[in-house]
Amino acid sequence: MAAEPTTTLTRSERLDRLPFSRAHGKLLFGSGIGWALDAMDVGMISFVMAALAAHWQLSSTTLSWIGSIGFVGMALGASLGGLLADRIGRRQVFALTLLVYGLATGAAALSTSVAMLLALRFLVGLGLGGELPVASTLVSEYAPAKIRGRVVVALEAFWAVGWILAALIGYFLIPTSPDGWRWALAIGLVPAAYALVVRWGLPESVRFLESKGRFAEAEASVRTFEASAGVKSVPSPDLAPATMEGTVSIWAPGLRRRTLALWTVWFCINLSYYGAFIWIPSLLHEQGFTLVRSFQFTLIITLAQLPGYAAAAWLIEVWGRRVTLAVFLAGSAVAAALFGFAATETMILLSGCLLSFFNLGAWGALYAVGPELYPTSIRGAGTGAAAAFGRIASILAPLIVPPLMAAGGMVLLFGVFGTAFAVGAVAALGLPEQRGRSLADA
Repeated sequence: MAAEPTTTLTRSERLDRLPFSRAHGKLLFGSGIGWALDAMDVGMISFVMAALAAHWQLSSTTLSWIGSIGFVGMALGASLGGLLADRIGRRQVFALTLLVYGLATGAAALSTSVAMLLALRFLVGLGLGGELPVASTLVSEYAPAKIRGRVVVALEAFWAVGWILAALIGYFLIPTSPDGWRWALAIGLVPAAYALVVRWGLPESVRFLESKGRFAEAEASVRTFEASAGVKSVPSPDLAPATMEGTVSIWAPGLRRRTLALWTVWFCINLSYYGAFIWIPSLLHEQGFTLVRSFQFTLIITLAQLPGYAAAAWLIEVWGRRVTLAVFLAGSAVAAALFGFAATETMILLSGCLLSFFNLGAWGALYAVGPELYPTSIRGAGTGAAAAFGRIASILAPLIVPPLMAAGGMVLLFGVFGTAFAVGAVAALGLPEQRGRSLADA
């Protein structure tokens, strides 16, 4: 047993002092499964687009809208999800968003027209957009201060797991028949069932419970985590989390600069990531590779996401959030430029893997940064609003690919993406460094 504390601590302080325990692992894994299912759905649409281009003979403009419409829903979902999370709870919204996008994805498998597919993909995006900032906020509010960044990057690493699943489904299932893409989307029903696990299997945020005066529930949750870590419980006073005096929005004087920097990074990383990765299978197919071969290349490139996350998870507690995010965005800029000039299979794979490594490492750092920037009362709204603004870029990204390809080919296209990454790297340096600080100090 750890030594009994000599002073009365708040519940947030009691959580911050804990070592990583089985309870943390359960929360991380439970939230991570939802995260991976989200990634699987987002990743799958890139393979579905390539298949529909072959089977439905769709134009690049139509394909662009199939790729973009989900992000329209994600922009709205991220904003609404964050606001709802501050009002009805992180866990409730997490479960609701899983249910929405799971049912909508399953229904999309039955699409008989492009219009029907577009409508359902919008609903899918609505659920997806709401889930990500809410899940990262929930995990961040339980993670010990000394390793919070590392834990949130580990959560984001489940994105790679989901994208790899999407690549495997794309490679082994979608090319098997003209209806292969339908069976792939049907797998998307899994999140609807998993919503039940989230609703009854994961804890609600202690900080949220305190902010709503639900002190008995908050105390019970903290005691569960303390028992898991072998730490003796000493009850805390029933006080709601302190908030920044005078703060009415994320644009208040004390938060304005960090919000602007965070929104800039979110916009730049969304533009480049979704512009590149949603289109890579189709772009490779257009360059003469068979559908199966382009899917194989995409699968290999996707595998490089895992070491990218691992590196970011280690460095974020060594270098800090700001430097880690900036370095990985700068690396993404260089990798994007290399991919634009790649002319051989070896260079395509090498530069693609570097792009995956640095880009997804940057994503991990970004999700770790967001929840640390705002006080409890607006934490969900702050992270959700940044994600929503970023989704504007993800809406535009698939749409700008065809005209950029027509104007200057891969060199111009990935030059634009590289420039966006570079701008994001500069903006990241404008964020405050929150390594090791309590969330109450935001």
